Amino acid sequence: MIGTVRVNWIILKTCIEERFVYRADFAFATLVRFLPIVTNIFLWGAIYAVGTESAHGEMNGYTYNEMVAYYLLAMVGRAFSSMPGLASGVARDVRDGTVKKYLTQPIDMLGYLFWHRVAHKLVYYCVATGPFVLVFYLCRNYFPGWPDSWTIAAWIASLIMGFLAGFLIESLIGLISFWFLEVSSLLFIYMMINYFLSGHMIPLDWLPDEINNVVQYLPFKFLAYFPAAIMLGKYTHAEMAHELLIELAWIVALLALNRIAFARGVRRYGAFGG
Repeated sequence: MIGTVRVNWIILKTCIEERFVYRADFAFATLVRFLPIVTNIFLWGAIYAVGTESAHGEMNGYTYNEMVAYYLLAMVGRAFSSMPGLASGVARDVRDGTVKKYLTQPIDMLGYLFWHRVAHKLVYYCVATGPFVLVFYLCRNYFPGWPDSWTIAAWIASLIMGFLAGFLIESLIGLISFWFLEVSSLLFIYMMINYFLSGHMIPLDWLPDEINNVVQYLPFKFLAYFPAAIMLGKYTHAEMAHELLIELAWIVALLALNRIAFARGVRRYGAFGG
């Protein structure tokens, strides 16, 4: 147990140090991601026709202020749940044989990838916290106010669990490379589905009931929509607890699928040469 904790700590510390080697480049890439915020706020202003005689007071249960607040909150959720390069990295390791280092050394592949991603997110949050605080301060008038402590606690829990769900979904896609060496097409399809069904593009409330009833049982909504909806008061306390339990069940199921896929993939994997 102590040895495992020590190994995980070394992995985490080493990965954080790697991120800080190119800290200027990492910081610049992080800050550039905030540029679309202004254009999206203007876009929703145009959709709601703000400042014109034909302005929409409400669309599908969302006012313009609520829509901007939802978009900003969904961005926070996506900052936790998005895992750029994870699935493609796993596929690359399997394709070029790098994965064999996890088979010959006492390091769990999924555990290493998890702590590597934790390190990435920690450095990202260190860089992005300032811009996020500034953006939310400038846009504070779009928000209805601070929710109660239970809602904030549920929101924080949803962000952490969203990170776990996002990691497990992408790692599972990457592990499919044990059977299909090229998963880029599958990853592209997943990204499109994820962008739409996670609520990052539009709130899931806007979808037709026939589609929304199905989406509610999928894990994608926990990646962006659910954390945002919590802070906007779309759920009661009982409903929040119920949804968090469903999300936890998805995390357990995805973890089991990852372990099964890795174990079976390793059994059929073959590598030759040095």
